[in-house]
Parts: sequence; structure tokens; C-alpha cells
Amino acid sequence: MLTGIHFLLTYMCNLECEDCFVYSGPKAKGTFSLSQIRKVLDEATKIGTIKWVYFEGGEPFLFYPIMLEGLKIARNRGFKTGVVTNSYFATSEEDAEIWLKPLCKLGVSDVSISDDSFHYEDEKDNPAKRALSAAKRLSMPVGSICIGKPTIETGIDKEQDKGTPVIGGGAMFRGRAVEKLAQELPKRRWEEFTECPYEDLKEPERVHLDSYGNVHLCQGLSMGNMWKTPLSRIVKNYNGDSHPICGPLIKGGPVLLAKEYKVKHEDKYVDACHFCYIIRLALIDRFPQYLTPRQVYGLE
Repeated sequence: MLTGIHFLLTYMCNLECEDCFVYSGPKAKGTFSLSQIRKVLDEATKIGTIKWVYFEGGEPFLFYPIMLEGLKIARNRGFKTGVVTNSYFATSEEDAEIWLKPLCKLGVSDVSISDDSFHYEDEKDNPAKRALSAAKRLSMPVGSICIGKPTIETGIDKEQDKGTPVIGGGAMFRGRAVEKLAQELPKRRWEEFTECPYEDLKEPERVHLDSYGNVHLCQGLSMGNMWKTPLSRIVKNYNGDSHPICGPLIKGGPVLLAKEYKVKHEDKYVDACHFCYIIRLALIDRFPQYLTPRQVYGLE
């Protein structure tokens, strides 16, 4: 049952992190207008099961007034709200409080702050830590998102054979992470990846939406386009088993997706996400309405 709507308010970001799922950066395009946000929230109300509305990016605070108004509208319609930010604005704790107070007044239910070495080198004093401290002083519900650089461990995954390399750190090998992080890591045979370990593609609990209208089940894997078909109808009519990309992934993971469409590929990959992303990239011209937008695959 779908309970969460996550606005990718913008693909633009002040940073270009190596682990970014969607290739965000200063030159990235695609930002919601306020009228588009209203239209989505109208549809979210019609769906009837939505409880949470998040504003993410990119970096949503780059479009601060639109983000605030979107949070206000969502809250007034009875949704719990949250934001995800890198807190670039926190040049001091005092400044961070000024930025965060309006969210506090709007009753935002969750503030997630990215605080890791991908975002900031200084572990003791950085914008994320200043914002975290300010949010706590304001008694806001706040937490940190900490993704570590990939580390190579051995034999700690009980589901794998003893001695098999395990990649730690929490990075997902989608988007820019495939380009920047995967190359030197140990890899496993492609035949191992017979399921999607992270996303429930059959009965998704949340989707990400971008300003182009894409309804993402996973970054770059679309359920449909909400500017062409109303979001409530897309959700109601969605059948994962009959989706040309999700169907094989549900039945047999990236392995079946590659076999289904006879995609030529390498023998080894870091994990299932890595393999899936590479297969989808190979199929992007064949299924442009489902594997979109191209910029999430680093193609624009």
C-alpha cells in the first residue's frame, strides 16, 4: 500500500556527491513549480492511503519559499511532512535556526540531515552538524543520514559463503555511485543477483516524483508519467508483474531482466543494484517511458 510521496523538488544541488543516486549538481535541471505541487497533492488526497509527504532533491532548500509553501499545503491537507537536506545554509548555528524556525512552525514531522564524508570533510564542524544542533535546540524531530565510503569486509554476511567480500558503508550503486565508486571494488558473479533486495516493486510503499512527471519506483525506474495520466490513476492501475522492467525484477531480479531482453553484460558486479543499473542503462532507449529521465543515468 502506497503511504509516502517524496517530491524530488529539484535535481539541482550545490554539491556533486560521488554517491548521488540521481546525478544531482549545480547544473542539474528539473524543479517543481508551486502549481505542480498543488496538483500532486490533489492527487495524493484522492489516492486515500498517503500519510507522509517529503521534500527532497537535489537540495530542496535551494528553492526555499516553494519548499515552505509545499510543506504548508501538505500539512493543511492532513499529511505528515518531512525534508531531507545537506544543510548548506548553516553557516552558523544562529543562521541555521533562522532557516529552520519556519519548518518548526509548520509542524514538520521529520528533518533528515546528510552528514558524512561525501558531503563534508570536516567531521567535527560542518553545516550538517550546525543544523543538527540548531534543530535540537528548536526541539525539532531530526536525525542524520550518514553514508560511509565503501569498505571491503569479509565473511560477515551470513547469507553469503564465508570469505565472500562484503561491501560496507551503505552506498547504493545507482547513478553517480556506479561511475565514481564501483570500479575498484570486489565483484560477485552476475548469476547471484536473482532478486531486488531494497525496493518492493510489487507493492511499493513510497514513490519519488520529479518535475518532469516521472513517478519513480526506484531512481530512474518509472511507474508512469503523472502529467500525462493522473497520479491517482497511475497508482490504482499499477501492476508490477506486467510492468516491462519491474515484472522480470520481481520474478527473478536483475538476472532475469538481463535474460528476458538478452542484454550483453560483464560477468561480475558489486551488488544487485550495480547489475540492475547497468542492465537498465542498456535498455534505456528501448523503454524510454519507463527508464527515465536520462539525466539520472548520467546521459544529459
